[in-house]
Amino acid sequence: MQKITPFLWFDNNAEQAAEFYVSVFKNSKILNVSRYGDAGPGPKGSVMVVNFQLAGQEFTALNGGPLFKFSEAFSLVVNCENQPELDEYWSKLTSGGGQESQCGWLKDKFGFSWQIVPTELGKLMSAKDPAKANRVMQALLRMKKLDIAKLRQAAEGKEPAFSR
Repeated sequence: MQKITPFLWFDNNAEQAAEFYVSVFKNSKILNVSRYGDAGPGPKGSVMVVNFQLAGQEFTALNGGPLFKFSEAFSLVVNCENQPELDEYWSKLTSGGGQESQCGWLKDKFGFSWQIVPTELGKLMSAKDPAKANRVMQALLRMKKLDIAKLRQAAEGKEPAFSR
């Protein structure tokens, strides 16, 4: 068992969310589903907790009711090796009602925030040349889904073309 497990509070769709997430990421599976019993507080037999694994990382999802909602204050970062991988995760996680945001952020159809980023972004952003890092940041701020080629162009001092 891992030492620290992210715990996600859903209104009443924890199982649907866990099933969706395991369909998106390789090396993922539902580990256990616990249901409410006679003591409640949820209806007897309804899903209380779902334990699942995404890319080897364990998570717990609770059907806790409408009291708490997700916010961008907590998100998960998906590091992508190339543009096709980034595009695939972006497409899957925004499907079915997800929302694109700025700088590689999105909310999935359950309202949970994700950051879909290229692994090389950190290297580009931490360039020893402050002008290079600034150009990358300026390009990043103009994107929703990140475009690795445009980030590289910005790093090299070439003005990337952005659609208006």
